[in-house]
Amino acid sequence: MSQKVLLNAKEINIILHRLACQLIEKHNDFTNTVLIGLQPRGKFLANRLAQILKNDYKIKHIQLGHLDITFFRDDFRRGEKPLEANTTEINFIVEDKNIVFIDDVLYTGRSIRAALTAIQSFGRPNEIELLTLIDRRFSRHLPIQPNYRGRQVDAINEEKVKVNWVEHGGEDAVYLVKS
Repeated sequence: MSQKVLLNAKEINIILHRLACQLIEKHNDFTNTVLIGLQPRGKFLANRLAQILKNDYKIKHIQLGHLDITFFRDDFRRGEKPLEANTTEINFIVEDKNIVFIDDVLYTGRSIRAALTAIQSFGRPNEIELLTLIDRRFSRHLPIQPNYRGRQVDAINEEKVKVNWVEHGGEDAVYLVKS
């Protein structure tokens, strides 16, 4: 197994600030916008973006939640081992809000489809957008595209994109892993 560095910590930081600025351009002061990190891996990206928006860009009204999509996935109960659920933490109303789903890697689009179904339990949003750090554009099974993307990666199916965060894995880095 070999791995190639796609993004180092400095490049990730630059991308996160660019994504934060793009969100500010569209959502201004975030009074009608909520950020929702998709469990498990989108949570780290969502937390980091919320921190940058608050601390570096002085946005005061950031509402951040985490959504577990385990039981909404179309591959639930199809694998050898049972999937483990994560926690959903949405302590605000999503009715008529603009939602930005946040995930680390957009691959087939199935996780986003599951998130679209799962969020309906919390109300009817005004608009839903997608922000992703890595967009694997040639691997899509569903017609889903990100509104905000950090980097587009052309990876073939045998290759895996691995995102590490300081908070979970000890470093900020993105790798392309070949089996």
